[in-house]
Amino acid sequence: MALLYWDPAKDRRVSAAVWVPIIWLFILGSRLPSQWLGGSTGSAALSLEEGNPIDRTISLALILLALGILVARSFRWGDFFTRNLALTAFLGYALVSVVWSDFPFVAFKRWFRDLGNYLMVLVVLSAPEPLEAVRTLLRRLGYLLIPLSVLLVKYYPELARGYDAWSGAAITVGATTSKNMLGVACQISGLYFFWDTVTRWSHRKERRTKRILFVNSAFIAMTLWLLNLSSSTTSRVCLALGCLVIVAARSKVFQRHPTFLKTVIPASFILYMILAFGFGMSGDMAGAVGKDPTLTDRTKIWTFVLKMHTNPLIGTGYESFWMGSRLAWFWQEAGLGQINEAHNGFLEVYLQLGALGVCFLSGFLIASYRNICIRLKALSPQASLSMALWIVLLFYSVTEAGFRSNLILVVFLLGAMVVPRTVPRSSAQNRAPRARELSNASTHLPMETTGQVNI
Repeated sequence: MALLYWDPAKDRRVSAAVWVPIIWLFILGSRLPSQWLGGSTGSAALSLEEGNPIDRTISLALILLALGILVARSFRWGDFFTRNLALTAFLGYALVSVVWSDFPFVAFKRWFRDLGNYLMVLVVLSAPEPLEAVRTLLRRLGYLLIPLSVLLVKYYPELARGYDAWSGAAITVGATTSKNMLGVACQISGLYFFWDTVTRWSHRKERRTKRILFVNSAFIAMTLWLLNLSSSTTSRVCLALGCLVIVAARSKVFQRHPTFLKTVIPASFILYMILAFGFGMSGDMAGAVGKDPTLTDRTKIWTFVLKMHTNPLIGTGYESFWMGSRLAWFWQEAGLGQINEAHNGFLEVYLQLGALGVCFLSGFLIASYRNICIRLKALSPQASLSMALWIVLLFYSVTEAGFRSNLILVVFLLGAMVVPRTVPRSSAQNRAPRARELSNASTHLPMETTGQVNI
């Protein structure tokens, strides 16, 4: 808590509204409020459907606060939907899929809850200083998650320890509920503090920057220590990959030839998918990075769920596959433990939303990469981090449900969404006459002039 107050990187231009998404992401990246209060983790099928009233109340309160902040900022919803057509189509299709779900009310509640992820991102990106708001969000999130996990591991091991769903062995979970969640928290923290260090390095002789870099170094060290304890191979590989992309994107070589970098990154993922699944080399690749060749029984999960009856075109409905009799039957027949995800983001979307859902998701990923490339061309400070998160999310989703509501997805959205810059009502009234004079020429103005957030 002292670091939050004496933070050398504190920017007074960032409003207190950023605490709403910070709290949301902290809950998303650690444990639910009911779990912090000692409640059940919800391992039974019934609790997965009903949820917890405490968690619902807190989530609803945060969503309403986010909506209130956006209304107070006169957020331009029409411009946002126009500039994010692919994302709007994906979310709209997900909402429509509630109609054919076996549990339409539960599916709608989950869709509304997950809508909060996007609202929190809008609160951050609609701030007067969006880049500094993003920095503040990720930095304070790291200040909360990493030291708390270290504290629990060192002094309250009974709270920082869990048990593997497959082997039953004791694992370190820190402030989260699983080793994979701890790995994601370390992955996001490591990427941010590494990126922040790289972007500030040219000013390292300044007194304030020296203090910031010292804090960054301490958090990178704590993050790597926790990541080693988590034994999450996927997060280790993704962190290394993300740091490599950040260095490449900010190097002089690739800044002179940005097209080469823009092509290599998606091409590397396509090549990996062809080799891993087209030529059956996933086991060899997993073994090369110290992972179980069966991907810890993930291949068994994939084979089993693909044999289950789902509509190949439209799926089972939003967040509706792992519920009811289907979930109970899987737990009983698969012999893989009480899991509730396919451990593959693309397969998860296919089960829930069918081939149409995968197409909408692919459209959003392509559109988001295009937006990131535009910022990279303009030498935006956040472009390198956004590009790293884009490729990390894809690789992470090969063995984890990366497109469900989780920390890595929300942080990715910070660089994937295009948000119109909000204009205070008083300023808008004062500039109205001038705006009318320039209305005929506004079509050819640069993005910053037309009000698009470009960070």
